[in-house]
Amino acid sequence: MSIPNIVFPIRLLERNRLRVTLQSRRGSNDLGLPGLNRCPAPPTDDPPLTPLYDSLTTNLPHPVMESYASHFNLIPLIRFNVTVTHATWIRNHWRVTISTGETLEFDNLVVANGHYRLPNVPDIPGLDHWITTNMASHSAWYRRPLEFGRKILVVGGGPSGKDIAAEMRNHVRTVIHSVSGSVSRDDGHFKQRGRPLRFYDDGRVLFEQGIIEENIDHCILATGFQRTSPFSMTTRLESAMFPFIHPSHPISTIPSHYPVCSVAFMTLLYKVVPFPIAEAQARAIVRAFADPASLDLEQEADRVLSRSRALIAAGASSPVQLAKAWFRFRQAEQWDYRDELFAYAAESGDCPATKVAAWEKEMYANKNVLRTAWVELEKENESQRWVEGIGEGGIQEWVEMMYRLLRHARDSEELGEQRREFNEPSRQRSKA
Repeated sequence: MSIPNIVFPIRLLERNRLRVTLQSRRGSNDLGLPGLNRCPAPPTDDPPLTPLYDSLTTNLPHPVMESYASHFNLIPLIRFNVTVTHATWIRNHWRVTISTGETLEFDNLVVANGHYRLPNVPDIPGLDHWITTNMASHSAWYRRPLEFGRKILVVGGGPSGKDIAAEMRNHVRTVIHSVSGSVSRDDGHFKQRGRPLRFYDDGRVLFEQGIIEENIDHCILATGFQRTSPFSMTTRLESAMFPFIHPSHPISTIPSHYPVCSVAFMTLLYKVVPFPIAEAQARAIVRAFADPASLDLEQEADRVLSRSRALIAAGASSPVQLAKAWFRFRQAEQWDYRDELFAYAAESGDCPATKVAAWEKEMYANKNVLRTAWVELEKENESQRWVEGIGEGGIQEWVEMMYRLLRHARDSEELGEQRREFNEPSRQRSKA
């Protein structure tokens, strides 16, 4: 189950409004549990059900997901192993067709499935040939280092690209990590290159700055995923969801083929903290469904158009570019967004107007530092000692632990820098 599939039903149960949740997977945790007895689901589907690899550090597919659903007795309200194929608004309700051929009717519809399963394959000359000849594959199929060859190229500077490049260094002779805009450097068996510009049939790849690497055995594309629509209903929404309006045009009414408060799309944003945003969205959706008049539609339309104009002014020159930019929050936008959702939901009196804490913003800004430090603690078998007993006295203990980990990471980095400075004169003397 996805994050909103877990978070949203309990909020509707609080209002006695939940009728059924439709779930395409076989169970509430059908992804596998990295680091536990089960490994991630094997990459047998096309594309695979999940891109999780064995060594991935993630907070998503863990026993808490199943225990949450069981604790709140959500399982009887979920129909597993069915897929929504079509949804249509008919007069005053949604008519939903599912993969069994059944047709169901609902007052409200929440689209809370995953949106990023389809691999994103960059349009680079020659890459198609590499893929069809099994010289290249997307990271969605990656689970662990295999016999890819002696010289491997990993394309992509995101978390999975960094993980796979680091992991492959221990299993192949040479790893080339390609990250757009990066400065080329060689470090023994590890090379960093810029964006690939062309793939040649003979195993060569041309990179930025005119650099060519030869004899590459395999390329792993850690290039992310496309945002895809879950079923045919969304084909009617594309033009309405992202109104491409020139900044000089007057504000006009956004077209609507159904009541605004009859459908909601969750967790479309990316590069954000997913669980808290899903919680905030769930609270706001419940209020909008229960009290449609609580939304000032004219004001919301103005805000939608204002954001469209701002994104167009920032360089989104086509509907496609605008659609991509719409869900990409910058800097503090995700924190403001959550605060606004909770403030709106709190007006109903059903929940507090929760604001994002300062510690969360600071930890998010240092997430890469914290993750690197934690991986090192796991390698040293020290991680369990760090968390032993943490949380028994409340969430503040976890906050204090993260600050300790951040100080530990900075102290370790400072010590490493001192060692490098100490060893540098020795290397220079040995060369002399």
